[in-house]
Amino acid sequence: MNITSFAQRLTLLVSLFVSASAMAATAIPAPPQLAAKSYVLMDAASGQVLLENNGDERLPPASLTKLMTAYIGTLKIRSGEIGEQDPVPVSEHAWRAGGAASGGSTMFLPLDSQVPVDALLHGIIIQSGNDASIALAEYIAGSEDAFADLMNKTAEQLGMQNSHFMNATGLPDPEHYSSASDMAKLARAIIQVDPEHYAIYKQKDYTWNNIKQGNRNLLLWRDSTVDGLKTGHTEEAGYCLVSSAVRDGTRLITAVFGTTSPAARAAETQKLLTYGFRYFESKTFYHKDQQLAEARVWKGTTEQVKVGLAQDLTLTLPKGQVDKLQPAIQVNPLLEAPLAKGAVVGKVDLTLDGKVVDSVDLVTLEAVEEAGLFRRLWDSIRLFFFQLLN
Repeated sequence: MNITSFAQRLTLLVSLFVSASAMAATAIPAPPQLAAKSYVLMDAASGQVLLENNGDERLPPASLTKLMTAYIGTLKIRSGEIGEQDPVPVSEHAWRAGGAASGGSTMFLPLDSQVPVDALLHGIIIQSGNDASIALAEYIAGSEDAFADLMNKTAEQLGMQNSHFMNATGLPDPEHYSSASDMAKLARAIIQVDPEHYAIYKQKDYTWNNIKQGNRNLLLWRDSTVDGLKTGHTEEAGYCLVSSAVRDGTRLITAVFGTTSPAARAAETQKLLTYGFRYFESKTFYHKDQQLAEARVWKGTTEQVKVGLAQDLTLTLPKGQVDKLQPAIQVNPLLEAPLAKGAVVGKVDLTLDGKVVDSVDLVTLEAVEEAGLFRRLWDSIRLFFFQLLN
């Protein structure tokens, strides 16, 4: 996609949310031109893509793959399937394919040693160790091939439609690919699901086996608002970086594929972050499970049911616009029991200058059981006249 068509897409995106007069007042400049094959700028709260260029293009992700490896590791810890201090054996496959002799990034794990899961996570995230990635994959799934299947199932659950994994490291394989958009989705999941382990991504160095290695994400030194995530590089992939930063309560995520050097991937990422924070802002209007209203229920054991949202309602717009949005709650007046928790009973619209810019389902926050025969008959009569009069 050339920059002209990209700028046209951005203008179209913004026009969906902002009236012509409001857009003129905001005066958003054209997006920055990045020297990269593909990139995405995402708002972390809403998952809304603010900028993208070839975001869905399938490309080799190199060591960005390890974001998925580490993510699955933390999921297994959270579920109790593995423990942070579990000793993990370093197999010959992990040592030969990912150790010092392999010539790739490594944690320098000795053959047949045993390493705690927590140390492996640090080695994967900070040192980008191929040996650590393979060792953890084998411990979780029995083999790296079986772990790749788990990676693909997890990717499907996250809506990563342009990703397919063949290994835990990102070493080149024709059938191993991902996209900037998918990696941004994965980064968002990592940040939201497990904040405790996400803290590892901002560590600048880690020492194991008396060998200290630095984090390759140069933005951790250049920008104090950046707190993750991961670099990647192979000859085929070029230099890649998935990053995230928080300023004034807003978190943005970037994914940049195919730059020419470590300095370039940091500089191009910084362009996206600067543009995003300067010209966009997000606001959470309602939180998940927050009661927004009570709805009338017919033929139920109760006449009222609490209603709200299944997910936070967050929207990102050009600066100066979010405070102008007006929320409007619409509830179906003809609700009949039984109603399950989470049943859709209406919607919440956000409008700007009279135009709906976002609409989400309003759901029940509790279940309502069906009433007895007498109550149902009485409500049927009342409901008949209610509909007749309305």
